[in-house]
Amino acid sequence: MSAVESSQSPAARVLGSCRFLDSSHLHRSCVDDLSLQSRAADMVRNFNSARRDDGRRERQTQQRLQQRHFSPLFPKTKESETRVIKQTQLLDVLEARIQQLQSDGVLDVQHAKVQVLKAPPSGKGSPSGKGPKTMVHEKGDIGKPKQTTSQGATKSQSSKNQPSRWLAKLNQEKTNIIKKEQSLQKLRKNVKGKPQKIVRENPQKVIRENPQKVIRMKPQKVVQVKPQMVVQVKQPQMVVQVKPQKVVLEKPQKIVQEKPQKIVQEKPQKIVQEKPQNNVEKKATSAVPHKTSKEKSRERAQSQPSLNPQTLAKEKAEVEELESILNQQDRNWLSSTSPECRLGDQEEEASYLLNSRSYLEACAFSGDVQRANFFLVSQHKIVSRRKRLDIGMYNTLMRIWAKKGTLSPIGRLFILMEEAGLKPDLGSYCTALECMGRSGSGSGVVSRCFTPPPPPPRCLDHMESEKLSLDDLFSKLVFRQDERDMVMKAVHSVRPDYRPVSNDDLGATGCHPALVRDFYLQREVHHYPKLDFTREELQERFRQQLRVEQDCTVTIDSVEALVPVTEHMAKMRALLGDLRSEWRKTLLQALREMKTILSSSESNSRTHSQPIYPYLCLLDDREYVDIMMQSVAHLPLRGESLKILSMELGHSIHTKCSIRYKGEEHMVNKLATIYSGYADLLAKDGKVHNVLPREHWLRLEAAETWGPTMQSRDLQWPSIITMELGICMVDLIVKHLKISSDILKISSDILNPVGFIKPHPIFTQIQQEATETRLTFDSHVMPMLCPPVPWISAKYGACLLSPTKLMRTVDGATQHEQLLVQCPNLHPVLDSLNLLGSCTWQVNKLLLDIVISIFNSRGNEKLGVPPPLSEAPPVPNFNDPAFTSAEKALAKREAAQAKKRASEMHSLRMDALYKLSIANHMRDAKFWFPHNMDFRGRTYPCPTYFNHLGSDVTRALLSFAEGKPLGPKGLDWLKIHLVNLTGLKKRSSLVGRLEFANSVMEDILDSADHPLHGKKWWMDADEPWQALGCCMEIANAVRSPDPAQFISHLPVQQDGSCNGLQHYAALGRDTIGATSVNLMPCDVPQDVYSGVAQQVEEFRARDAKSGLKTAQILEGFINRKVVKQTVMTVVYGVTRYGGRLQIEKRLKEIEDFPKEYVWDASQYLVRQVFSGLKEMFTGTREIQDWLTDSARLISMSGHTVEWQTPLGMPVIQPYHRSRKEVLKHDMQTVTLQVSHDMKERPDTVKQKNAFPPNFIHSLDSTHMMLTSLYCYSAGLTFVSVHDCFWTHADTVDTMNKVCREQFVALHSQPILQDLSNFLLRKYCSKQPAEGNNKRYLEHLRLMLMLSKVPQTGDFNLQRVKESTYFFS
Repeated sequence: MSAVESSQSPAARVLGSCRFLDSSHLHRSCVDDLSLQSRAADMVRNFNSARRDDGRRERQTQQRLQQRHFSPLFPKTKESETRVIKQTQLLDVLEARIQQLQSDGVLDVQHAKVQVLKAPPSGKGSPSGKGPKTMVHEKGDIGKPKQTTSQGATKSQSSKNQPSRWLAKLNQEKTNIIKKEQSLQKLRKNVKGKPQKIVRENPQKVIRENPQKVIRMKPQKVVQVKPQMVVQVKQPQMVVQVKPQKVVLEKPQKIVQEKPQKIVQEKPQKIVQEKPQNNVEKKATSAVPHKTSKEKSRERAQSQPSLNPQTLAKEKAEVEELESILNQQDRNWLSSTSPECRLGDQEEEASYLLNSRSYLEACAFSGDVQRANFFLVSQHKIVSRRKRLDIGMYNTLMRIWAKKGTLSPIGRLFILMEEAGLKPDLGSYCTALECMGRSGSGSGVVSRCFTPPPPPPRCLDHMESEKLSLDDLFSKLVFRQDERDMVMKAVHSVRPDYRPVSNDDLGATGCHPALVRDFYLQREVHHYPKLDFTREELQERFRQQLRVEQDCTVTIDSVEALVPVTEHMAKMRALLGDLRSEWRKTLLQALREMKTILSSSESNSRTHSQPIYPYLCLLDDREYVDIMMQSVAHLPLRGESLKILSMELGHSIHTKCSIRYKGEEHMVNKLATIYSGYADLLAKDGKVHNVLPREHWLRLEAAETWGPTMQSRDLQWPSIITMELGICMVDLIVKHLKISSDILKISSDILNPVGFIKPHPIFTQIQQEATETRLTFDSHVMPMLCPPVPWISAKYGACLLSPTKLMRTVDGATQHEQLLVQCPNLHPVLDSLNLLGSCTWQVNKLLLDIVISIFNSRGNEKLGVPPPLSEAPPVPNFNDPAFTSAEKALAKREAAQAKKRASEMHSLRMDALYKLSIANHMRDAKFWFPHNMDFRGRTYPCPTYFNHLGSDVTRALLSFAEGKPLGPKGLDWLKIHLVNLTGLKKRSSLVGRLEFANSVMEDILDSADHPLHGKKWWMDADEPWQALGCCMEIANAVRSPDPAQFISHLPVQQDGSCNGLQHYAALGRDTIGATSVNLMPCDVPQDVYSGVAQQVEEFRARDAKSGLKTAQILEGFINRKVVKQTVMTVVYGVTRYGGRLQIEKRLKEIEDFPKEYVWDASQYLVRQVFSGLKEMFTGTREIQDWLTDSARLISMSGHTVEWQTPLGMPVIQPYHRSRKEVLKHDMQTVTLQVSHDMKERPDTVKQKNAFPPNFIHSLDSTHMMLTSLYCYSAGLTFVSVHDCFWTHADTVDTMNKVCREQFVALHSQPILQDLSNFLLRKYCSKQPAEGNNKRYLEHLRLMLMLSKVPQTGDFNLQRVKESTYFFS
């Protein structure tokens, strides 16, 4: 028995047991094998025994009081007599409850057994007077109890012969309930048909007949008996306690009150009558009569727009036809999904549960079990919060106690669950079985527990009776550490032969989308590629990556280390090292002091807005200091906003905690075992498996029935907690990191703007002059040294231990994750991400050395290598006394511009330093980029700095680790690829580009041999560094003995021709638009940008003839480059304002264009570009307008726009009206703008403007995923940068064939019609009543809009397969 139990009196324990048996919602898993009758009788006997002891102590106490405190002048106190009377009355309540249970057929206990016997006065000590605060939850009917006699205490004759006041209240309760029900029934009949009168049966009865009359009735008092739980009550409490409740009024309409109303409340025994005039007081001021409200309603109804009866009848007929179609279409779609509920309500509840559960998990992870226990019990005691708790909260705490192998706390938590109206689930039974497995308990081990979970035999029986399968327990629950083994141990003690049924979740064959059904079902011709590594090599790489992630950080050499170290640099480095050593000690001491303060103040009046103390105990104190010091080292020169810096620090803490959480011994051992089998699939010396990486991993995991579940979720913290942690770290940094102002013998004035954290200029100077040689990065931003873990679900994949999201979302947004978890089949999406991440990369070392040499000299902005700060323009002095006010103002502006320029140069320089240092660190390694995606399905590599989605420099530094022979056409594709990178022959055919490459072969070879000292032909290319890398590859190939056998590692790229317009043209079957974007076969490529520029020039010439001055000035300045960006982004939702800014930027780059006409010219050109596109792409504009109008009506109805891609991936637009969330801190109050809160109404402007581009992005990502899947099945290496596809030179033709076939297959689906059907099912399935005219018309308008799918043209999609320049 625990200390809490031993401190309770016998009476308290009996009351707790009676409360347990009295519950009408008690789960059968908490009932013992003993019969209910015998248990009740035993409880009564125990209570009588306790009464005898208490009575004996009371008599002895009274005698001592009379002897010690007797005085003839003062009457003796009656405290002892009152205590005995209360205890007797409590027994009366107990008898009454037992009698009620007898009438309900729950218990059969004879009344004669309930009595109190006299006992001789013996025993020592006096009662403590401490007892539990006891309450009874039930509000059911209470039968009339029998009278009870008490012979063991001194009582008056009236208390023996008459019912106590408690029994009278119990009797009155039943009568009041009956009368109340009768009154409410009568009241409902009277108010029926009167919309102004609202009756609410909430805890506070509210009846409103008009805005001026408010009638409140207090709820009936309920006698409650609450058992003593985990927390001991240290003060004497009333046996029966009635607490007042707050009155909450939900107003049906606005009520303007000049003065607060005085509300007269009835007594609990009175029944609310229909006309309670005496209970209401009118306002002191005059109120608006009720007639005015009716008149206003009538006026509003008359002001509604009226429709022509014929038009309305026609629209109603269309609606009825649509409704019949909707009812007939895909009825299983509604029946197979769960009942639809608003995601906003789900997110509100999810936010509260996330806050509470993360706090509990933090307490458990830090070993502070008592704090976790106190938190849950305190939340449970508050009824309003108890209703929001879910079963997972109780299970979380039960898992903590199960680790200790003690059943008593778990039994108490079963009581709390039952009180909260929750039913134990698989997780609850799992914790009980785990605890039994750890303690080796049998049926007798829980005899002292109040409500013990049943021992293994009965526990399994109860699970089966509740239709909870033991197989589901092992397949659906997430196990940590050795939980699975302990549960299996308990099960085997009863069923030694039990083995869980394997469920590898490979997916049903009939649930795949039509686009990939052949890919999954017809695998006979598939040739899945292998990696050029042995099993031993892959396993060694796995161990290296595991060590990197367990360390959480990676320290590498900076490329600036190649600079010779001067004496001054060495001095600054030593000074910086001394400062950091001192700062670490200071921060460590300050952190410990802050934790001491928070530990004591969190339960009282804590200074912080969030209870963050448990989160500060998850790591060693020195690890928090390391995170802070790393943040200081990476602080930008201009500083960083408090929000961004705090969030980065909070994320660093969360990442390290998640790695510690997942990196426990059991998880690592099982991960190593599964990865060893996974290496067999990938290695060149492994077996040939006709399965995908995801499928193979699932089979391996299903075969390992021991240890933790690999798909366990990462630590999930609320964004506000992450921000609060970061602010605490920033607060420590600002307060305790100090530097002497005369350390460099310079003076400087520091002006820190509010909300900005800026490094001291002296510290910045020391950093710059030290030129440190080491850089530290988080492990998750580095490329992986082994193939990534395949994505097997929405919650597991990519890195070994580092937390990685499948979908990139804004911090705090949960709607995307909910949709992904509910999605029935994400297999094509997951498999595509896995195939993209399976590509092995290496660094082009020769090219890297050239870039580093330029970087360490003075850089070269033309080549994309940022110069050092020494090249920054000097900051002019504006404090010269000789300056006039105008000159001083001008000098200040120039100084501000110079500082801004220096800050930008520093940011670009540091970004290049990080990328080049990582590349130099990986120069001799083979590595991988795990992938994830955004909410539209566009894929991205997870490593942040160095990846193939970066700039021209980073793309040029990367090449395929696995080389392939060029083959017969590979060299030609290398030459064509080089010409594409130069941007010189965009309008030429492939033959023309090849001829041009051969004509400049001398320049190509010179560039490869003398990149920095030759003709430098490559420097004039659009992508100079990639062009230089291609020149080197071509030079090596042509100089090899057999170019066809030359092993090439260079990726060859095939880029879509304005891919967004290609999808629009295919959707609308627009022949003219399809020809403009190369969907139609042509001899030479069609350049849509040049076409738009030519059309705009025609408009300009026409306007110039008519005398328009702006058109005349633009003569000779309209070209492809001026309009390209606007044309490219129009399809992605750019507005005329944004397009004008783009054109303005291009015009400013033209030196000869008069700057005073830039604004007028850009305004004129953007109108002409939009007009030209509208004429060229008529079908595109119609589809765009339909998508925009549909999104506008959907958002106006209060919903966010949601759809599914052709591969079945759910997409939802996270644009809501912003709300402010204030985080108060001693340092500064931070205001967060939250725009993803589902409780807020949708942002109509963002929803309608973003729907067309987001829908097109979801289509181009679908096309990319389809291409990746079928390229993998053909044995190709495939990588993508959105609409730019990469592969080896020898396999370009195969990739082009697959790319065109999948584009045709995608758009052969009825995409727009499917979208219309989905939106109709989603937003028009529930029709409002016709009486609500406004809502009915809105619903009618939405239904008609969604059903009017734009008409398509006659373009033949099959022609795309013949188009050479579709992707080229």
